[in-house]
Amino acid sequence: MSESSNKTASSTQRLVLLGINHNTAPIDVRERLAIPAGRLADATRTLVHQPGIREGLILSTCNRVELLTLQDDAATPDGASPDLPRFLHEYFSLSPASLQPHFYEFHDREAVRHLFRVASSLDSMVVGEPQILGQVKDAYTVAREVGAVSTALESLLQRTFTVAKRIRTETQIGSSSVSIASVAVDLARKIFGTLQGKTVLIVGAGKMSELAARHLIQQGASTILVANRTESRARLMAGQFETPGCHTAVIPFEALYEQADRADIVITSTGSPQKIFTRSHGQQFLHRRRSRPMFFIDIAVPRDVDPSMNQVEGCFVYDIDDLQQVAAANLADRSREAAAAESIVSREVDKYQQRLQSRDAVPAILALQQNAEAIREAELARAAKRLANLTPDQQAAVEALTRSLTAKLLHPQLTALRRNTESNDKD
Repeated sequence: MSESSNKTASSTQRLVLLGINHNTAPIDVRERLAIPAGRLADATRTLVHQPGIREGLILSTCNRVELLTLQDDAATPDGASPDLPRFLHEYFSLSPASLQPHFYEFHDREAVRHLFRVASSLDSMVVGEPQILGQVKDAYTVAREVGAVSTALESLLQRTFTVAKRIRTETQIGSSSVSIASVAVDLARKIFGTLQGKTVLIVGAGKMSELAARHLIQQGASTILVANRTESRARLMAGQFETPGCHTAVIPFEALYEQADRADIVITSTGSPQKIFTRSHGQQFLHRRRSRPMFFIDIAVPRDVDPSMNQVEGCFVYDIDDLQQVAAANLADRSREAAAAESIVSREVDKYQQRLQSRDAVPAILALQQNAEAIREAELARAAKRLANLTPDQQAAVEALTRSLTAKLLHPQLTALRRNTESNDKD
């Protein structure tokens, strides 16, 4: 747990964030707290009806569940205090002992820092992934719709979105792929230029093959062919890909070598103890394709494609180690960019705190100025009879003189108040 003495709200309110994520809880715990999109509005509404909670937002993804709240700093008139763990225990009917070890909690400044990091994908399982910002925006939209977000959280969330956008613009944190499937798509795009209208052949029916194929479809591949020793399984997989924009077909496994050249991209994952595709197969395929390139994504262990096929001009073969090496190199790049992003977050947290502290000082400054002005006007009124014989120009000069003296007398106090605010923020 982390807590800061610096306040982001007024002295009677505090910002509190309670959550669990992929770093603190296994999936069997996270899934018990996951809130479906259809229940998020109800959960958010229930949250802000808890004693002492002024505003609130719930972020629920496959990797985290977080409650962001603006709370009364002291107990409510009936003696109750905000209790976020109790809310989760009661809302999900789970025992406190099953959740308590997995919670983390941040207050005020550290809650702001955590929110900035989450929205900027610095706290994600895969640093730099783009989905989390959209998920934070969705949670914000739901919270606004049910009236759970008002002035304080509105300001904080708008700043959060600005920080996340700045990090995307000023760093390359999300520019390189770090998953096997997305690396395969990037390589395919480099080979073919565009994936629009390309044909993909899946040999075997592994989950990673399916994931890679779906990535390729998202980038424009329009035909999916499936070959498997068990034809019923091939038909089942092909059916999962069939859409108005994507045609699918099954190739009988015994016809694999006769029809494989129909594909621009071949994804293999069979678990066969022997190589399925050899160098001679590559030569035959390229001959029938009139030298149009083929890309083999071999994610099988043992490998399905003989590495010597790479020696055939027009054949490009990447096995699972090749793909992982590219992903690891990209991840190292992201780590370097993440360091730059962390610096931006730190500066933005400081700026946000200074803005809040300046805003908190405004009422005190206005009160001091108004009190001084009231004293000035009262003194002029008391001296009105003695000043009655002054000409209009002389009365204006007295008015200007008293205003100037008041401003000069106030200046050291106002400056000290502002400096004290900034000093408290840095402390």
